[in-house]
Amino acid sequence: MDEVFKALADPSRRALLDSLNARNGQTLRELCAGLEMARQSVSKHLAVLEEAGLVTTVRRGREKLHYLNAAPVHEIAHRWISRYDRARVQALADLKLALEETPMDAPTFVYTTYIRTTPQKLWQALTEPAFTRRYWATAFSTDWSVGSPMTWDNHGVVIDDPQQVVLEAEPYSRLSYTWHAVTAELAERFGWDEQLLARLSGEARSKVTFTIEEAGQVVKLTVVHDGFEPGSGLAEMVSYGWPNVVASLKTLLETGEPLPDDA
Repeated sequence: MDEVFKALADPSRRALLDSLNARNGQTLRELCAGLEMARQSVSKHLAVLEEAGLVTTVRRGREKLHYLNAAPVHEIAHRWISRYDRARVQALADLKLALEETPMDAPTFVYTTYIRTTPQKLWQALTEPAFTRRYWATAFSTDWSVGSPMTWDNHGVVIDDPQQVVLEAEPYSRLSYTWHAVTAELAERFGWDEQLLARLSGEARSKVTFTIEEAGQVVKLTVVHDGFEPGSGLAEMVSYGWPNVVASLKTLLETGEPLPDDA
């Protein structure tokens, strides 16, 4: 965590994080335009933030988009905050809320974390019901072939839909599939009213992509959830949900137990 604290200590880097918090998924040119910094300085500060895991990038054609990544602060909050009195960590807690709980304006959610595991075990944890039920309360019925249908068991609600399909499946490196349909049964399970159900079920189908990369003795996991319409309600919901799902996945693989339900 030394790199995280070092990165956050610089006011220029905090300004870059503020800019991404206000509007995620910016190019280098866009970041430079919004800040009174030279392009070279912005590039150097972004490199430090990326090295610390506070910023992650995604290629879209010839452009490199920068996304604020809440994973390091999320892990600090879960693992360390309970050891200190709240007054000493109020600034850190406020930053965590700013990074994770501000509704996202960008149509894409990007989250990166590093897990002490192997690509093989991480692939199992993403695909096998024995794992997914433990940290996500979700299981998939599919053969994981490209184009194959997927039946979701989401918190006890079984969801079948012909548009729920596997998009990519490269074992131990890349997995992508369309997001599940929103049903009346799911709305009842989570207590959504009819207005929210109608809004969510009327949105275009999104997709999630997991990229697995070896990084020394750890594995880098990047989650990209995109395909949302502007102003998507589902985009806002997954921006709250994914950090907890991924943190619980990481904890399960590293300790043998997922995060407790009240974490």
